[in-house]
Amino acid sequence: MSLTALTCYVTSQLHFFHITFSSPFTILSFIGLLGSVLVKPCGRLVRPVAPTRIPGRYLSHQEGLPKLPVPSLQQTCERYLAILEPIVDEEELSHTKELLAEFQKAGGVGERLQKGLERRARKTENWLSDWWLTTAYLDYRMPVVVHSSPGVVLPRLEFSDRQGQMRFAAKLIAGVLDFKTMIDNETLPVEYLGGKQLCMNQYYQVLSSCRIPGLKRDSVVNHAHRSRPPAHITVVHNFQFFVLDVYNSDGTPLTVDQLYMQLEKVWSSSLQTNKEPIGILTSNQRNSWGKAYNNLIKDKTNKDSVQAIQKSIFTVCLDAPMPCVSDELYRSRAAVQMLHGGGSRWNSGNRWFDKTLQFIIGEDGSCGLMYEHAPAEGPPIVSLIDHVVEYTKKSEMVRTPMVPLPMPLKLRFNITPEIKKDIEKAKQNMNIMVHDLDVKVIVFSHFGKNVPKTHKMSPDAFIQMGLQLAYYRMYQRCCATYESASLRMFKLGRTDTIRSCSIDSANFVKAMDDPSKQKIEKVTLLEKAVKAHRAYTDMAIHGQAIDRHLLGLKLQAIEDLTSMPEIFMDTSYAVANHYNLSTSQVPAKTDCVMCFGPVAPDGYGVCYNPMAEHINFAVSAFNSCNETNAAHMAQRLEEALLDMRMLLESTPKAKL
Repeated sequence: MSLTALTCYVTSQLHFFHITFSSPFTILSFIGLLGSVLVKPCGRLVRPVAPTRIPGRYLSHQEGLPKLPVPSLQQTCERYLAILEPIVDEEELSHTKELLAEFQKAGGVGERLQKGLERRARKTENWLSDWWLTTAYLDYRMPVVVHSSPGVVLPRLEFSDRQGQMRFAAKLIAGVLDFKTMIDNETLPVEYLGGKQLCMNQYYQVLSSCRIPGLKRDSVVNHAHRSRPPAHITVVHNFQFFVLDVYNSDGTPLTVDQLYMQLEKVWSSSLQTNKEPIGILTSNQRNSWGKAYNNLIKDKTNKDSVQAIQKSIFTVCLDAPMPCVSDELYRSRAAVQMLHGGGSRWNSGNRWFDKTLQFIIGEDGSCGLMYEHAPAEGPPIVSLIDHVVEYTKKSEMVRTPMVPLPMPLKLRFNITPEIKKDIEKAKQNMNIMVHDLDVKVIVFSHFGKNVPKTHKMSPDAFIQMGLQLAYYRMYQRCCATYESASLRMFKLGRTDTIRSCSIDSANFVKAMDDPSKQKIEKVTLLEKAVKAHRAYTDMAIHGQAIDRHLLGLKLQAIEDLTSMPEIFMDTSYAVANHYNLSTSQVPAKTDCVMCFGPVAPDGYGVCYNPMAEHINFAVSAFNSCNETNAAHMAQRLEEALLDMRMLLESTPKAKL
């Protein structure tokens, strides 16, 4: 047993015995090992202490997970009508009711599609997962930049030169490799939601993986499970890519000191900035990039370089400083740096946007990452971030022996006139996207999870009602709202939609500014709206929401080569799927925030990380839409949350 493995074993044993004799804990038997978990209600993720290494533990865990259910047809149709009520007019709703009645007739098209879906569920591990990966990501032809890939902004770091940049980058790389050891050894702690074990598959998809462009459909390749998994990362500086081996010949990871020395070599070898930003090609519209990709890899040198990037464990982007802004605007500027790099004049060419994980470290102390969304949702990424951030805070005790290390390999590209033309076109398109995206990151410092909890309300539901109120005050109408719900209680589960806009939320937001309504009535309506949201959330995470079921029925019709049912050609269906508010709660221990672009031309993207006493918000909109403004939405959201707190605290019922 190596020293590293022995240390891991002893540490895990100490943790194990510590929690075994602590209380209150629920003792859970899991594949022959007694492990301890603190089971909390309300759906919070609980991470138990990691057990010792058990070969095959991941597969054993996965096999024990239940399959994603197929909800009943009647239930979905009834709930579909309920979510339409606040967002479509009466005439359209009446028409949709007629279509649904026809769809549900005994022996009709709905029943036939439902049976087909149930057969698919019996024959597959997860009836939805492959369809969802293809439909939501691989068939999607818009650029992954802004339109699909989220970014994460980490707290600003205390350095402003390249030595600080290199030192932190070295620590970050070591922290990711430390997390990777848990994945490789299958000792990653199983997560829980409401006492139920969650699918851990996404954790095993984010390293050594990459999206590959196609002419009509993309694919995802994962090299982690090959017989010879990758042992290198890619580092990009001044638009130039390098292969950096991160393991010694004996299989141990490089130390922070060794990584620092290697990064210095990369920096020194990439001083010339007159190189073509080959990486900016990955930011293009997917069909255009697919065509350029096929042309690019005709050359063997180019193909080998591209494959080296695709096979790497992850990518580290060493960015040049971005334009200086005030402290107030810094987080918003950092958000766009993580999302798109700032344009062709700045760091947008310092990326390979198809890479699943790209850690971004600026010379000015900006830090974060962006990830390609196809393999995973936000929570596994944030768990990795939490681990890495804690790792970087550790004092360095290991001194590196003076072992000579090979020079990192600079990847070469032969740029033909046609490739040069593709690069110039990608630059133009990227700059258009950069100028169109408006992002506002705010720290709502007035309160955090503490206030909703004081009033016995779900913090997530409270924030969602704040969003509903803010939107209603801006536009005097309710809109279709998407909030991501995890389906990880089920094998290979991804997401479903929490419909935050409901009849109850509509009643609350309409009453909030109505002077004829008493405060006690407004509080009652708020409480009812929060409970309705919480109920829909519980329904969604248990596989009983409507959106993925309706999508499944639609895709089943396509697969069966039958005519498309009228309910999917209906105006109501288009309205229900036009999300003016696309939102996600991505909680982290680290004081960070995830950000993403809107999913509708006239919509907003809103992501938030609720901390104990403050909330980090990222709000995005498109400048090309005259009706939306990210800063105005952020301001209205802040006002809405404060007004909701004041309502609760100034109403006698709330004080009881």
